[in-house]
Amino acid sequence: MTDQPYQGQYEGYDPYAPQQPQPHHQSQQPQHQPQAWPGQQQYGYEDPQAQLQYTQQWQGQTWETSVQPPLAAVDAAETSYLPPQTGAAPAQAWQQAPSPAAPDPAPRTPPAPAVREAAATSYGPATLAGNARVTDAQRARLEGRSPIIEPGMQPAALTALLGLLLSGAAAVHTYALLLPLVVLQAVTAAGWFRLNGMWPARQGIALAFLGALVADAALLTAGRDHAPAAILGTLGVWVLLCLVLQLRSHADPDERMYGLMATVASAALAIAATGHLGAEPDAVTVGAAAVAVGILARALPLPTPASVVVSLLAAAGAGIAVGGMTDLGAKGALLGAGAMVCALIGHRVAGYDYPSRFVHFTAGVALPLAAAAPMVYVLGRALT
Repeated sequence: MTDQPYQGQYEGYDPYAPQQPQPHHQSQQPQHQPQAWPGQQQYGYEDPQAQLQYTQQWQGQTWETSVQPPLAAVDAAETSYLPPQTGAAPAQAWQQAPSPAAPDPAPRTPPAPAVREAAATSYGPATLAGNARVTDAQRARLEGRSPIIEPGMQPAALTALLGLLLSGAAAVHTYALLLPLVVLQAVTAAGWFRLNGMWPARQGIALAFLGALVADAALLTAGRDHAPAAILGTLGVWVLLCLVLQLRSHADPDERMYGLMATVASAALAIAATGHLGAEPDAVTVGAAAVAVGILARALPLPTPASVVVSLLAAAGAGIAVGGMTDLGAKGALLGAGAMVCALIGHRVAGYDYPSRFVHFTAGVALPLAAAAPMVYVLGRALT
């Protein structure tokens, strides 16, 4: 289209006049319209309705754009769906209705500032980015914090109390050791299921605890000399039993596998605690006392590397002190340090994945002593 305005040959054009049909090979312009200049755009319409659609937009009989009234400038703020932030509730700003003069608009996506603020007001403080199912452990990872919270001084005090009960009962008699040992096995079975987020799981806890009781009975029947056969035999039977019971479950395959692993692990830890019953009484006396002292030292408000070193030294010192009261003597330091290494592993596991307070008072109390039982049995056999 040229820059020159259209002249008078278009001034007499009547857009509502009847149109004469044109041959298909000819131009679709009206008959009274002369041939357009070279390079000039053709204003023809193949569809009469399209012609009416475009020609009715002009108020006069001229194509001159200079006679059209100028359009008033519209403020951009009047057409925005998000008004200026003045302290009112911004989460509802995007839901504001459009202007009555405008046609019904298509659904619009709310602006990102409104979505974030709406999420912040719709969910509690334990969520992140508006997801109500975000756990505390996941939030800790997203915020760059460690998902591990170690048990504090109160669970450590309970562990120390239970360890001293094991130590004193072992010095008295084998059957006296049964009462604190059964408590340890019950808390271990319950704490492991809660640590894995499976709560309540009464059947699994009962099955793991029953396996521990069977291992205790088998060891007392077979004697301390056959402790490995009694413990490992019970563990093998219980793994098979857990497998059969899970195969009969009607849950989803993933849930059945998860439940199987949790049940087997809980039963294995509870049965492994039977090692205190099969170990030499002097070894149990020294090892349990060393773990009790070392766990208290681990709960001190120190950096983690320093706390680990201090706990190992405290356990070794307690092993020497208690070992002097038994036939172990100075060998009690090695037994105490070895038992404390396994106890530290159980202590670390109990603080994994941002657990609840209930986990600290079950798994946090029992896992250090349960994990130390195999080491107490092995070192007790080797050193005595």
